[in-house]
Amino acid sequence: MSQVSLLYRLQQLDSAIDRAQQRLKELATWLSDETALQAARASAEESALHQKESERQLKRLEAEMQALQMKLQQTESSLYSGNVRNPRELQDLQQDAISIKKHLTRLEEQIFEAMLAVEEASQENARRQEMLANLMRERQQQAQAWLQEQTNLQKDLQRLQAERAAALPGLTEAQIDLYEQLRRQKRGLAVAEIREKTCSACGATLTPAQVQSVRSAARLEQCPSCNRILYAS
Repeated sequence: MSQVSLLYRLQQLDSAIDRAQQRLKELATWLSDETALQAARASAEESALHQKESERQLKRLEAEMQALQMKLQQTESSLYSGNVRNPRELQDLQQDAISIKKHLTRLEEQIFEAMLAVEEASQENARRQEMLANLMRERQQQAQAWLQEQTNLQKDLQRLQAERAAALPGLTEAQIDLYEQLRRQKRGLAVAEIREKTCSACGATLTPAQVQSVRSAARLEQCPSCNRILYAS
């Protein structure tokens, strides 16, 4: 295999390694990113607390009604028992009974509204809990796929790096230095293939003599425009 062919092979391996490493970084970021899951958990916790608060409010109103009903029962019992004969006391008992009944009417309305609030809070909480469960299930399934892809990529990366190491002994130190320098300068692409008499990297048109010189592989030829090493298949 010629020197330029070895460099082109090295470029292919390095490009594949770059893609694998970039993908591994993306997978690591996705696997560690629980922003959506945390937001769903917070939302579910909020709705659960809201439901509990609504239920506590309803129980408080129901307890208040029960106490008032008992008080009304006691007041009416005293009022109609015949034991109270003082007109003033009887009038006070009547006023108390009227006041309690008014309060009970308001409480009934409040309890009805509280029952609606509990039902609404319960439905909303069920909806958010289901959303959280679905998201957790989807997240688990996606994480399994990502972890499998991560494992496969790590195996591919080991293989590519082994192939790269095997390609290096066929090149001189000067050639490797030039290649690495161009890789740094040209965003990872040091070797460009000739396609239809043009540099595939920058699009510069090459003369027939330049193309022939690259094909002869007598020495490394670089693109007169972008300076990348040229390769002809």
